[in-house]
Amino acid sequence: MGRTMTVGIDSERPGARPAEGPGGGPGEQPGERRGRGTGEDSGGYELFRDDWGIPHLRAADPLTLARAQGHATALDRAWQLETERHRVLGTSASHLGAEAVDWDRFVRRARIADTARRCFDRLAPETAAWVTAYVDGVNEGLGEGAAHAPEFAAVGLVPGRWEPWTPLGVWLSTHILFAGFPTKLWREEVARRLGEERMTLFATDGPGTAGSNGWLLTGARTATGAPLVAGDPHRFIEDPGVYQQIRLACPEFDVVGLAVPGIPGIAHFGHTGHVAWAITNAMADYQDLYRERLRRTGDGGVEALGPDGWYRAHAHTETIEVAGAEPERVEVVETDRGPVIIGGDPGAGETISLRYPPRVTGELGFDVLPALLRARTVADVDTALDRWVEPVNVVLAADTAGGTLHRVAGHVPVRPYANRLRVVPAEDPAYAWREGETVPLPRTEVDGSDGPAGIAVMANERGLAAPLGVEFAPQHRARRIRELLGAGTGWTPDAQAAVHTDTRLASSRQLLSLLAWAPGLGPAAERLRDRLLRWDRHMDADSTDATLYARLRTDVVHRLAAHPALKGVTGADDPWRSAAYPALFRPWLAAVPRIGYALESLLTVGLLPYEDRLALVAASTEAVAAAADETPPAPWGELHRLSPWQALPDLAPGGSDAQAIRPGVAGDHDCVLSTSSVPGVTDLFARGPAARYVWDLARREDSRWAVPFGASGVPGSAHHRDQTPLWARGALAPVVTDWNLLHRTSPHRTTLHRTSPHRTEENPAMTAPAEPAASATPALRPAVHEQKVEGFGTVRLVPVDPAADAELLHGWVTEERARFWGMADHTREQVREIYEFVDSLPTHHAYLALRDGVPAALFQTYEPDADPVGECYDVQPGDFGIHLLIAAAEGEGAVKGYTDALLTAFIAYVFSDPAHLRVVVEPDARNEKALARMVRVGFELGPEIEKPEKTARLAFLTRAALGLA
Repeated sequence: MGRTMTVGIDSERPGARPAEGPGGGPGEQPGERRGRGTGEDSGGYELFRDDWGIPHLRAADPLTLARAQGHATALDRAWQLETERHRVLGTSASHLGAEAVDWDRFVRRARIADTARRCFDRLAPETAAWVTAYVDGVNEGLGEGAAHAPEFAAVGLVPGRWEPWTPLGVWLSTHILFAGFPTKLWREEVARRLGEERMTLFATDGPGTAGSNGWLLTGARTATGAPLVAGDPHRFIEDPGVYQQIRLACPEFDVVGLAVPGIPGIAHFGHTGHVAWAITNAMADYQDLYRERLRRTGDGGVEALGPDGWYRAHAHTETIEVAGAEPERVEVVETDRGPVIIGGDPGAGETISLRYPPRVTGELGFDVLPALLRARTVADVDTALDRWVEPVNVVLAADTAGGTLHRVAGHVPVRPYANRLRVVPAEDPAYAWREGETVPLPRTEVDGSDGPAGIAVMANERGLAAPLGVEFAPQHRARRIRELLGAGTGWTPDAQAAVHTDTRLASSRQLLSLLAWAPGLGPAAERLRDRLLRWDRHMDADSTDATLYARLRTDVVHRLAAHPALKGVTGADDPWRSAAYPALFRPWLAAVPRIGYALESLLTVGLLPYEDRLALVAASTEAVAAAADETPPAPWGELHRLSPWQALPDLAPGGSDAQAIRPGVAGDHDCVLSTSSVPGVTDLFARGPAARYVWDLARREDSRWAVPFGASGVPGSAHHRDQTPLWARGALAPVVTDWNLLHRTSPHRTTLHRTSPHRTEENPAMTAPAEPAASATPALRPAVHEQKVEGFGTVRLVPVDPAADAELLHGWVTEERARFWGMADHTREQVREIYEFVDSLPTHHAYLALRDGVPAALFQTYEPDADPVGECYDVQPGDFGIHLLIAAAEGEGAVKGYTDALLTAFIAYVFSDPAHLRVVVEPDARNEKALARMVRVGFELGPEIEKPEKTARLAFLTRAALGLA
C-alpha cells in the first residue's frame, strides 16, 4: 500500500497521561477547574474537551465509559434528552401543548415504548448491562444539565428518569418514519383518483426521500496510500443537532465518531483508529400497512378479521395530557399484523395497521453497537452488522490494512412485492410475511465495477440496494460524486470539502431542455431563456441565476398542479385535505410537494404530451420574466435559508442566536450539497447535512468533521453555535486525537464560557484546491479515450472547451458540407453558447477527436431519454446516442477509410462502457451519404422521425452486430 498505516502513537493511547498544562495540573487550563482524575469518586473516568467543546472521554473499562458517555451527554444535551424521552412515551403534549398531540397519539398507537421494552429484554446480557450503564450516567447528569438549560424553566418541567430501555425507544421513535411507509397511503390515493396505472407516477426516483452521501477512496486514490471514508448524512436538521461528535476511549478501544444523543456507542459514523465506517439510508422497504376489518364485541372489546376468521385483538385505552387543554383519550388496538395507527373505531371508516420488524421480532440490533467499538478490521465491522435490524443502511468501511467493505445491513422481511407498494388486505394470507425469513442483503466489491476504480459511492440511489425498495433518490448525486472523485488521484482529507460542497444541479436538465425549445416567447422571456441556458447550473449562494431557475421551477410546479391531468389529486381534491388520515401523515399526502420532487420525471414521461410540456414551460417563462422585471432576483443564499426544527423557540440570552440558526447557504435537493427545499412550496430548507465527516485511515488525527450548530445544546454556551459558520461554508474542524492538546474538565461540571482562545475563521489548509483550467490547446487536454488505429494513427477524444474551441467549431459547422448539422447561419458566439449549454448537461457531452494531435472531428454523446429524440421512439435500457461531424481532411491527412477509421475509435469508446448496449444515431433523412456509411459499419436502419428542426432517420448498432454480446 506504499506505507504502513498505524495509529498507535503514545499520545493517542487511552492509557497515556497528558502532559503538564499551563495551569500546573495534567492538561489543566488557566481558570478551569481540574477534573477528579480516574479516582473512585469520579466514577473512574475523565472528561476532556477540544477547542470546539467536543467531549473526549477516557475510562477504565467499557461499562464505566458507557456511564461517562451518558453523563456527558446529559450535561451537554439535557433538554434534547428530555424531549426525546417524552417523544418515546407519547407525553410531549403535557408541556408543549396541543401541537404535539398528533405525535403522542401516533407513538402510543404504534406501541413504541412497549416495543423498546421487548427489544431490551432480548438483548445479550452484556449489551443490556452496557446500555444500563449509559442510562445510569444520563440519570446522574440530568439534574446538573437541566440547571443550565433554560427550556426546563420556560415550560415548568423537571427532568424525568430514564429507564434501561429508553435508548431503544429513542432509536425507534427517531427511525419509525425513516422508511416512509406513509408514501403507501399516497400511492393508494393516486391509484384511486388517477387510476391504477398511475400509482407510481410520482415515484420516479424522486429526491423527497433522502439526500445522504457517502464515499470511499482506496489507497490507490489518496495521497497517503491509505483509504479515506467521507460523506454527510442528510436528515431533518434539529436544534440541538441529531449527531454528537464524541470520543470514547478505554483500554479495549479508542473510537471517535458521531453518536446519536440518547444512544450509547457510535452507530453510524465511526473511526476506531484501525477501521472506519459510514452509512446512508438504503431506501429499502421493510414496513407494511394492512387494511383491517374490526368489530366491537358485546363487552366493549375489539375483534379483527384475519386469514382464519375473526379473533380477539388487543385493545386498551390511554390518556394524553395536554398543556392548556383537556386530556385526550386514545384507544390502542393491535391485531396479529401489528398496531392500528389509522382509524380503529370499528365500523367508522378505514382502519390500517403497521407491521414493522422490531415489533415482530423483538430485535433492534443494539448488540451490534458495542461490537463496532471493538472492531479492528472491515471483517469485524462486517460480522457485527450481520445482526443489524433498523433502519436498513448501505455501509462503507475501510481499515488500515487497505481492506474495504460495501454492503447493505438490516432486516427486510420476505413478502409479496405488492406489500411494498400499497396498503394490502389483512385477511388475505397471500400478503403475510414469511415467518423467520429475510431477504438476502446485497454486497459488492470496491473494484470500480460501477464507476472509476478505487471509488465506492452511496447516495440513496437505485444501486446496491435496488432489490430492496421502490423509490430511490435520482442518480445525480452519485454520478456527480463519482465524476468529481474520478477526475484525479492524490486525494487528501482537506480536499473532500470540494465534494461535500458541490452545487451542480443535474436535475435542472429536463426543465432547461424544454425551455430551450419553448415556442413563441416574448422579448423578456427570450432574455430569461438565454440567461438560464448560459447559467452554469450551480446553485451557489451568490447566484441570482440560481434564484431565477428556482422561480421558474416553482411556477412550473404550480402550473402542473393546476393542469386537468392531475385534477384528481390537486386543489380541493388534494389528499392532504382528507380527514381519513391523521394530520401527522399530511407531509406525505400533499400534492404540490410531490409534484415538485417528481418534476424532472413529470416533465420527461407519460403525464403530458411533449407539446403541452413546451407550452407549459413557455407560459411559466413569460410569467417569471415579467416578475423579474418588477422584482430583480436576490442571490440564492438570501432566500435558501436553514429552517431547523426546535421543540421550543430559541432561548439564547437576548435572542442573540436568532439569525445564527438560519444561515443562507448554497445547494439544492439534487446537488451533492443537498440542502433540500420543497420545490413549489418554499425556498427555505429543513433537510440538509446533519453532519460532515472525513475519516483518514493513514493518520486519524488528519480526519475532519463538523455539525450544523455545536457540541453543546445549551443556549448561551460558547459551543452552542460555534460550528455554524464552518458548516454553512462547508469547512471542517480537525479531529483532535492527542490527549496533550485537549482541555481536561470536571466530569461533574459544565461551563457557559470558552476555556481557551478559539478561532472561528477558516483554516487555509481546509480550503479545497482550485480545479485546473482547461488547456486552450486540445492536444494538451486529458483524453477520455485513446486508441491506435492501424494505418491511420492515434485517435484521442478530449472534451470540448467551448471558449477555446469556438473558432474551430464555428468553422466546421458553417461549412456547406455540414449543412445537415443545422448551424450554417450561426455566429461564433452562438456556437460557443450552444456548446456551453451542452457542457452544462450531465447527460450530453461533446468531444474533439484528435488524429495524431490534430483536430479531426466533433463527436457528441447523449442519453436518449434526456434528449428530445427520446420523445420520438421507444428508448431501450442501454441506449446511447451519438452525433458525428467529420472535418474535411486535407493534404497527407486525406487517407482512404478516413471516416471509417474515426468511427472505429468512436464505437470502441462507446462500447467500452458495459452499460451501453446499443448506439443510436439520427442523421437527417436526406443525408444519404451518412446513412450509407452507417449501414456499412453495421448499423440497422430504423424509422423516420419528425423533430422540430428536421426529419431524421434512426439507425441502431448493437453489441451483437459487432460480436461483442
